[in-house]
Amino acid sequence: MSQHDAAVGVIGLGAMGRPMAEHLLRAHGRLVITGRTRRHEDLEALGATWADTPRALAADVDVVLSMLPDLPQLEAALDGPDGILAAERPLLLLVASTSSPTGVRELAQRLARDTGGRVRVVDCPVSGGVGGATDGTLSIMLGGSETDAAEATAALAPCGTAVHLGPLGAGQVAKAANQLVVGATMLAIAEATVLAERSDIDVDALWTLLQGGYAGSNLLRANHRRLVDEDYEPGGLARYMVKDLGFATDVADATGTHATLLPALRAAYVELVDAGLGDDDLSVARRFVAER
Repeated sequence: MSQHDAAVGVIGLGAMGRPMAEHLLRAHGRLVITGRTRRHEDLEALGATWADTPRALAADVDVVLSMLPDLPQLEAALDGPDGILAAERPLLLLVASTSSPTGVRELAQRLARDTGGRVRVVDCPVSGGVGGATDGTLSIMLGGSETDAAEATAALAPCGTAVHLGPLGAGQVAKAANQLVVGATMLAIAEATVLAERSDIDVDALWTLLQGGYAGSNLLRANHRRLVDEDYEPGGLARYMVKDLGFATDVADATGTHATLLPALRAAYVELVDAGLGDDDLSVARRFVAER
């Protein structure tokens, strides 16, 4: 399937979903969108079709991309008289939320059973943040059958690089690993920033210099100005890291992995959320460290 063959619909037009939807629209030539409120007239002006319900969206597409926060929100969009399943047509459901691998597999089994195989599932969590979504350079981690993953790759090609990593749930395991690295790196950068600031070192100069060494990373590059300017306007909400590291903990338990860093890291982000900082950007880790 070429990327122009499938009719695609997107549900969940937040910070990540909105720019991804624009890439999909421009590449595929048409796109169906829906959400809780009709507030994306700019996408409609570009040619997107608004659906009043998830059912109406599903009735007009071959592929549904869910950019909703997690499985409970997707379940709500699937079920009921106005839900996706009520459209009663063959669909490939792409689950891009960071979710439990086990939960994704259980959802796929239920849908296969209840729809007679009419609805197939691929998990496709993404990494790259709002910048990657805007630039169309996301890393997209696919789990599912070879055939379904190939269809998902074609559909999502405008949004970045999709790689099939294994059976259903493999994408979520990869995302859990990704979030472990992201959460640890951000907390390390935050602590280093506070140490430098309290030692009268120019933080901007420090990170400009260290970006060229082993401490450099895409995460640091994307958050350099936020850290320097203490700008914590939400891009990706810090509180989601608690959920994501919880899924990483589930993977560790399932694989008999006695992690050393993961428990401490998860506890730190729980403490951050308890401190009232969960609705800020992940870079608020700097403020969290400074105020402990």
